[in-house]
Amino acid sequence: MTQTAPSASRKFDVHALDGKLPAPEMRYDVVVVGGGPAGIAAARAAVAAGKTVLLVDENPVPGAAMGNDVPLFFGGRMTTATMQADRMVETVFTTEPALEAAMEDGVEVLLGTCAWGVYRNGPAFATLPENVVALADSARAWLVGYGELVLATGARDLAIGFPGWNQPGVMGAQALTMLLSRYEAFSGRRVLIVGSHDLALETALLARDKGVAVAGLVELRDAPQGSADLVEAVRAAQIPILTGEVVARVEGGIDGVERAVLRSGAVIEADTICLAIGLIPAIELVDAMGAPRVLDAARGGHVPGPDAGLRFAGLCAGLPDTGFDHVAYRMDWARELGAVSAGDTIVCQCEEVTRADLIGVQPPNYLPRPDALQARSLCSLLADGPANQDQIKRLTRAGMGQCQGRRCRDQVAMILALEAGKPFGSIPLASHRAPVRPIPLRILADWEEDEAMRAGWDVWFGIPTQWTPYRDIGTEREREHQIAIAEGWSL
Repeated sequence: MTQTAPSASRKFDVHALDGKLPAPEMRYDVVVVGGGPAGIAAARAAVAAGKTVLLVDENPVPGAAMGNDVPLFFGGRMTTATMQADRMVETVFTTEPALEAAMEDGVEVLLGTCAWGVYRNGPAFATLPENVVALADSARAWLVGYGELVLATGARDLAIGFPGWNQPGVMGAQALTMLLSRYEAFSGRRVLIVGSHDLALETALLARDKGVAVAGLVELRDAPQGSADLVEAVRAAQIPILTGEVVARVEGGIDGVERAVLRSGAVIEADTICLAIGLIPAIELVDAMGAPRVLDAARGGHVPGPDAGLRFAGLCAGLPDTGFDHVAYRMDWARELGAVSAGDTIVCQCEEVTRADLIGVQPPNYLPRPDALQARSLCSLLADGPANQDQIKRLTRAGMGQCQGRRCRDQVAMILALEAGKPFGSIPLASHRAPVRPIPLRILADWEEDEAMRAGWDVWFGIPTQWTPYRDIGTEREREHQIAIAEGWSL
């Protein structure tokens, strides 16, 4: 997108960013975010059409990010192999041979590189030289211009809390699949799977094939929910499916989970509890760039809406529509797990927000709680109008931690809907903002600002001149005058 020249009659703020942002380092006809099968196929098709193509994939994910359950809910069940960067790159290439084929076709491939933001000019922002995607690896952050953007970011696991789920050993099915199939770095030995739809059944069979003992599947409904073929395969493998049950609590020791206690009182020994209740299309970038999204219960919940400047590939676009109502299934789980959870059950692990804190709209325990706050509750807020998750997030800090809401954002929305007696989707999800990945400030720091950009910093950070209208900032005499006042000199 070419920036248009300003009209002669238009007045500009000399401290605005208009015309000051540098051009991106590189530009490609097509940028594909996500190096799974769908992303690789899109990249190879584009390069075959004669276009310049960049394919970025955040795998291998740094060990620190995996420890914070980003981008998937790893639950502390990674081996130390995930800390060996070279070994992880090798496993990614070994388990995804199409990456090498894409490179041979002419696709530029960047592994270990996350896309943490997408920026496009619009009504409230018109300073970019063109559309850009913001990238970062372990050493730096930079911008890349693009003509077309393809998001193939996949899907992530839905997490729903219950007593004890905030200890190591409770993880998601996508994360377990990644550790077993792509990283070969799963530390658990015996897993209990929550759910019985296709995701859960496929995960159980994969774990068995990889030599992991599967204690069983727990299903709250009266019958398995997945396809008949998968159910038969699981039963043929002599993996029990426990219907009409939920996990009432998990117990553990110094290394995390050791056993699960079901609602019936049955005790199942396992060092890992795998949540396979459902997948959420990974649309954080879609949210952060202000692109539309729609609710589609048959395709996994919130999915990207139509956008002229974007293409979607794979699970990012939505789950395959098999006629299954994913939203109703998840709400059943949220309701039943909520029924076995006391008020002190953690909802947001990062900020240690409990169910009682969330429903009472209280800050976490490490913050003061004056009497005026304790008189507040979700009921009192609902009396003033519909619940808004962004408002609840600011009041309780649920979703503000280092995992960026991946463990709690969707379950908070479900809890709010249940408490308000509203259908899921009637209460807006909390918004995502760039960066959609936790990036160290040392990487985000821009060391290449030109003089035109630095000239306006007094408006925002100048001390003591930050309280002086920028139109009055200019002469050295005025600056010296303000500094003298700040230092207590009489003038």
